[in-house]
Amino acid sequence: MAPVALTLDGALAERLTAALERLAAALPSAPEPPDWARYRAFRWRRLGPRGQPQPVRHPHRLRLADLQRIDRQKAAMDLNVRQFLAGRPCNNVLLWGARGTGKSSLIKALLNEHADRGLRLIEVDKHDLIDLPDIVEPLFERPERFLLYCDDLSFEANDPSYKALKAMLDGSISAAPDNVLLCATSNRRHLLPEYMRENQDARIVEGELHHGEAVEEKISLSERFGLWLSFHPFSQDDYLAIVNYWLEQLGWPAGLNHAAREEALRWALQRGSRSGRVAWQFARDWVGRSSV
Repeated sequence: MAPVALTLDGALAERLTAALERLAAALPSAPEPPDWARYRAFRWRRLGPRGQPQPVRHPHRLRLADLQRIDRQKAAMDLNVRQFLAGRPCNNVLLWGARGTGKSSLIKALLNEHADRGLRLIEVDKHDLIDLPDIVEPLFERPERFLLYCDDLSFEANDPSYKALKAMLDGSISAAPDNVLLCATSNRRHLLPEYMRENQDARIVEGELHHGEAVEEKISLSERFGLWLSFHPFSQDDYLAIVNYWLEQLGWPAGLNHAAREEALRWALQRGSRSGRVAWQFARDWVGRSSV
């Protein structure tokens, strides 16, 4: 009976081996480590249960000079990033305010400005913020300096990503790497919706305003960003100046003549916004149509 048992065990082992080989072939291969030297920008992407930084092969080529009429914000952000690159104390940054006024463009332009000095960017979607510990852990020993970038950030009540971000900024038992700087853009100053009923809990104590618990909870997240930069809607003169800049950049010889000016104002009125984005869109439309 022993030879038969050995034969059966051998056949079973062969079938198990074949099954394991088929399973291994079906599983995704281990991701290659990021090529931090070749690429400057990455996106965090989940692949099944795991996530990894994927390179952005064709990042935006915006320059700081392309960002008009936000000189105060540019100077403050550039100084903070220079401190970061030099290993000096600096602050995580919240850029908040009106849409289309250059918040995300400023991050992209700073990356292009300082990429040769070792600056890299990892873009993280809001729903992936729960992966923050996994994202930053491999960065501790890297020589590069990383901007962890969250665009158009806002949360709803009981959002798990909210707590992950709060712990990353300040409050987790694990320290954040010194070579990681968190930058977030948002249309909301406190990143969370604010309701009138929450202000009803506010009270005056010895002449000082004390917010209710709900408001304090919301402020506690945004105040963990050490540097706040506000972006406000552009005036008409600012808007037209940005239109003129982009017309020049696109090679329009007539510049902002009377016809272009009137059409640019009509374009902004139709969209209900005077912003850098609207100015850029108009300039592209005007030069494209006028060149036919």
